[in-house]
Amino acid sequence: MNRNRLTKLLMLGGLLFLVAGCAPGVNPEVGAASAEGVVAGFWRGIWHGIIAPITFFISLFTDTVNVYEVHNNGNWYDFGFVLGAGILFGGGGATGRRKRS
Repeated sequence: MNRNRLTKLLMLGGLLFLVAGCAPGVNPEVGAASAEGVVAGFWRGIWHGIIAPITFFISLFTDTVNVYEVHNNGNWYDFGFVLGAGILFGGGGATGRRKRS
């Protein structure tokens, strides 16, 4: 095996480990009520997606604030979160329109 091929193989192995390290795990708190007795659903997901940049900034300085609610109902919360983040960051196609002269 020549040196160039070995380098490529090692880089591919490193990339595989990097990607595998980013894979999400199972959330055992899905469907479980929080201390307030609330399970976050679609509407809270939208709200949390909209305020995500603010909560991210605050979470850098405190351990009591999280960007993502772990006590959620699963896919509907995820969909609401992504939709809310899309609303905030201008996920619409209106900015791609060309002006008519």
